Amino acid sequence: VQLQASGGGLVQAGGSLRLSCAASGNIFSVDVMAWYRQVPGKPRELVASITSGGSTDYIDSVKDRFTISRDNAKKTVYLQMNSLKPEDTAIYYCRVRVVGPSPPFDYWGQGTLVTVSS
Repeated sequence: VQLQASGGGLVQAGGSLRLSCAASGNIFSVDVMAWYRQVPGKPRELVASITSGGSTDYIDSVKDRFTISRDNAKKTVYLQMNSLKPEDTAIYYCRVRVVGPSPPFDYWGQGTLVTVSS
């Protein structure tokens, strides 16, 4: 199983970016999909998650600005980021939980850099 993340880049404060993460390989089913971010010297933090049924959850700092969505047929998760702030600058990672018939296993994407200038 491989995850390919894309969509990062440099944007001015107030701008928008859309991240994508596509899973490929021998996948029976995908459960939770999520986006994390990490700033050097700090722990990786969960930004948003979405279940197979479409239920979403966000950290408080991105609520009303970020939207997570998924395309189950394409095994792809998206993160629409609006009203970006300099403090959103980080490397963003996707995580996908693959289930069945083997025990559930979490796969991580390679990370995509988001830089928000003030």
